[in-house]
Amino acid sequence: MSEAAPQNGLNEVYNRRILELAGDIPCIGVLEDADASASAISKLCGSKVTVHVKMADGRVSDFAHQVHACALGQASSSVMARNVVGADKAELEQVRDQMRAMLKEEGPAPGGKWADLEVLLPARDFKNRHQSIMLTFDAVLDAIGQVEGRTAA
Repeated sequence: MSEAAPQNGLNEVYNRRILELAGDIPCIGVLEDADASASAISKLCGSKVTVHVKMADGRVSDFAHQVHACALGQASSSVMARNVVGADKAELEQVRDQMRAMLKEEGPAPGGKWADLEVLLPARDFKNRHQSIMLTFDAVLDAIGQVEGRTAA
């Protein structure tokens, strides 16, 4: 399937579960006392995700975000918000890498508490949507890196 895929291919991408996740994004807003904030922007479509994290003992202890993205980016951010608290950098890097492999290399979807990300599998064939899906991972890992950088200094 290519970008010129028939309309039913797009219908498969924007399935009911993706629309449910996109329509019910938890943790919307700003953490005024965040340890770090970071934004990621898709140059392709203009989608933007800004995240705010608090860290304790190397794990995300609180989270908020602002999401201005397509339904795929919103769904990805929704899954992130439901699962990020309690995660450490290594777990988030692993999930990011699994998502990238799922989208670009026909790898399997993440499992465990991140299994809802499998709903984004139909987007594999729409390369111009991949960056929007990955924004939340890029922003969260950037924010965690900022906190680690200050801690190491």
